[in-house]
Amino acid sequence: MTDIPSVSFDRLIRAVGKLGFEIVRQRGSHIRFSHRDGRKTTVPDHDHRDVPKGLILKIVRHDLDMSMDNFLEML
Repeated sequence: MTDIPSVSFDRLIRAVGKLGFEIVRQRGSHIRFSHRDGRKTTVPDHDHRDVPKGLILKIVRHDLDMSMDNFLEML
C-alpha cells in the first residue's frame, strides 16, 4: 500500500469536485458533497491545516469508493 501523503483541506475539496461531486450544503466548517450515482461525503474545512491521514483514508476508501493509489494519481 502507498503511504498516505499530507493533503490540505483545500486540495481535498478540489479533488472531490474533480470526481464529479457537487456541494449540497455546508454547516459550519463541514461541507457535504453528493454525486449523481448516490455517493456522499462530508469534508470538514479547517483552514491552514492538513487533513488527518485516517480521515483521508476513510473518505477515499468508503465515501469515494476508490483505491488510495487511484486517488493519489488523480491528485
